[in-house]
Amino acid sequence: MTTDTEDYVPFDPHTPDFILPQPLSATELMGLTLPPRELLLDPILPSRGLAMLYGPRGLGKTHVALGIAWAAASGERFLKWHAEVPRRVLYVDGEMPATDMQERLRLIGPIPTMPPPPGLSFLLADMLGPGMPDLGTLEGQGVLERTWGETPPELLVIDNLSSLVSSARDNDADGWSIMQNWLLRLRRKGVCVLIVHHAGKGGQQRGTSRREDVLDVVIALRRPSDYEPKDGARFEVHLEKARGLYGPVTDPFEARLQPDALGTPVWNWEPLRDAEFARAIALFKDGISPGDAAEELGVSRATAYRLKKKAIREGHIEK
Repeated sequence: MTTDTEDYVPFDPHTPDFILPQPLSATELMGLTLPPRELLLDPILPSRGLAMLYGPRGLGKTHVALGIAWAAASGERFLKWHAEVPRRVLYVDGEMPATDMQERLRLIGPIPTMPPPPGLSFLLADMLGPGMPDLGTLEGQGVLERTWGETPPELLVIDNLSSLVSSARDNDADGWSIMQNWLLRLRRKGVCVLIVHHAGKGGQQRGTSRREDVLDVVIALRRPSDYEPKDGARFEVHLEKARGLYGPVTDPFEARLQPDALGTPVWNWEPLRDAEFARAIALFKDGISPGDAAEELGVSRATAYRLKKKAIREGHIEK
């Protein structure tokens, strides 16, 4: 991959010969026949959408990002989301060893019986001598765009922000402008972008909140209150921002990578309320009081008492 940037001319509306078209009247705008936004991954990733997936280190962000990329490229399902038709997907990774990426791919599904989707491609910094260019610069953005020429991917996965955008500091809102302008330009070109990012010490996405301003969807991964290291890839999935989405599709859920009856790792998910109730039942069976259960589950005491009443009512525990 070349890093020559001499032929890259960035979009610049401040040049003297740049002329905006005449504004549209409301009547003209409402009379236009505009193509609807399709869904690359129903319901969370619309075409030309901008999304962020973030969570603590080691929780499973790359697992989820790869699952999303695989599903979108194959027209299949991942967790509670599904794709109708295969899409062109480019996955750009800035730090993972190539051998680890291979292993993560093998955990997505039954690879021996399901060949990788032809539309899924990778750019791995680990396999490039100079590494990946800084995508927070116009030059770095141009280098990446030239890899796809006239046919951009329909979904671009950037994993992760810290390793691929080094020019903008976490809390530098102004420094994010170049990256944000690029994301909007990619949207205009028909590209959907999923950014993978780390959570900060407070649990929110690390750095300036301005990063979320233009995003359609923000997906947060959180560690369950009763998580243990032996659980492996297990986490809660929360949609913190879901532009245009309402109702049950936005409900949080718990996901887990577990072996099936044949020992093949498979992804399972269940509504968070069901997972929370199952953990509460186990605590109550061990004689834990509702007050202590509330602290263990990270819920209010009133919620813990309601869970205990429900467990008694359904016969899971004795009164």
